[in-house]
Amino acid sequence: MKTTVLLVDAAVLGSTGAALLLGPRALRAPAPASAIARPAPAPEAAPATAPPASLRPEVLLAAVTALIYLNQLLCSAYLLRVHGGDTGYVTRYLPPGWFAEPTGHPAVRALAAHLPAPGLFAPTVLRVQAFLELPFVLPAYATVLHRLSPALLRRVLGSPALVWTTTASYTLVFAVVEWALHNPWTLQDVAIRALSALCTAPLLLRTARRAPGTERRPGTLGLLRFAAELWAVGTLVMVVYDTALLYNLRHLSGRWPEAALALAVLAVTAPGRRRPAAAPTAVGPGTAALTVLLHRALVLFLPPALAVRYGLGYAHPQLSAAAALLVALAALADHRIRAAALPLALACTVGLAAALLALHLRHDTYPESGLLRAMVALPAAAALLLALTDRPARTAPA
Repeated sequence: MKTTVLLVDAAVLGSTGAALLLGPRALRAPAPASAIARPAPAPEAAPATAPPASLRPEVLLAAVTALIYLNQLLCSAYLLRVHGGDTGYVTRYLPPGWFAEPTGHPAVRALAAHLPAPGLFAPTVLRVQAFLELPFVLPAYATVLHRLSPALLRRVLGSPALVWTTTASYTLVFAVVEWALHNPWTLQDVAIRALSALCTAPLLLRTARRAPGTERRPGTLGLLRFAAELWAVGTLVMVVYDTALLYNLRHLSGRWPEAALALAVLAVTAPGRRRPAAAPTAVGPGTAALTVLLHRALVLFLPPALAVRYGLGYAHPQLSAAAALLVALAALADHRIRAAALPLALACTVGLAAALLALHLRHDTYPESGLLRAMVALPAAAALLLALTDRPARTAPA
């Protein structure tokens, strides 16, 4: 346990330092031109090579999610066919709350009956998920960045240094948690997670650099829409975490309505459905500063997010809280935020009060659910207050 604490603490310190060093550089860097944002060449000047096709992170997230659920079906069929539906050989190594598999479902029974060479599907237990967890978590974060501003996504996750640092930090934390839940498959899982990191970082870089869209500086309605999108992505992550990453496919029957609602929100707010504005809309300095703060916070929290989350439970919570506070203070260190300090301070105070209320609104099985509500309530409440108190700027923000 002492080794686990030291490694998580090291991940918190290292990833926080990397965020403070690399995050501001990525924020200042110009965004690589995407396939859609690049101007079309003149008819007589055909390009030597065709521009790369655009790729939204939502597509990558959907593909990985589909693989996760496919693995769940195969895992249920394997457990039924080889172990008679008994998961005790695995759950004795794990804490409560794992492996509520629907081995009695007719579809699972039909699949189990036709499963060829069932012994070959043993890796569906723990090992396949160990490979898929990282390429699920990071595209989810990329989707949030893309919904806020495609150019921000290209600047941040198009940075090799930031992507590889984040991948290494998340992989270390996942490996430490694996080791804390030591079982006969731990060494295999740790090796698989390392392999997953080597595959995920280049894929994420490629996806981010090819993401379509331009710089986006939303006003009040745009910020409220982003809060809804943040809730939707976070809700889908929590549903997949509960029903698939913890092997609780049986829970899906009770959680599909919220997943369906989240998918509907993402579909309605998809960039392709947004009407292009005839002219940039002027926003007040406080609203513009809130947008800058959201940009900076999401970027700077990217590397240490997972380490801080697990540091609150596995290691020294005071260290993780201090790291989160330091990153939050660094997010505020921008001249555009200082210029609107008074209205933004008032709005963020109200937002923090709303976040605390949302955090303690109900008892949650997973603490991440309460954190998600707080993360959504803060910018939404702040944006609404600024809409009432802010004076629109004479010109639209750049």
